[in-house]
Amino acid sequence: MRLREIAHSRTGDKGDTSNISVIAFDQKDFALIAREVTAERVREHFKGLVTGEVLRYELPQLGALNFVMRGALRGGVTRSLALDAHGKCLGSAILDLEVHDAAAEHLTG
Repeated sequence: MRLREIAHSRTGDKGDTSNISVIAFDQKDFALIAREVTAERVREHFKGLVTGEVLRYELPQLGALNFVMRGALRGGVTRSLALDAHGKCLGSAILDLEVHDAAAEHLTG
């Protein structure tokens, strides 16, 4: 399933850094999101767009993960001609990430 089926995102950007939060619609899905949406997977998902490090912060009380991606905005929003690389677009793109729920696959498969 796509991440957008169980979560939404909030974003921000400053300079050449994009900040994306992935927030579970339901707290019961947080463990799945935390297991599947790693900093490494996010970096790979944005390969070619993000040139710097990707840091992940967990906020389990909120059912959320926060990703700080450096080198994500081609020099910064006001310096880049790539409008699609702004934080809000990246927030939508992260929700296309495929997540695998082994428990659900076991029930349907």
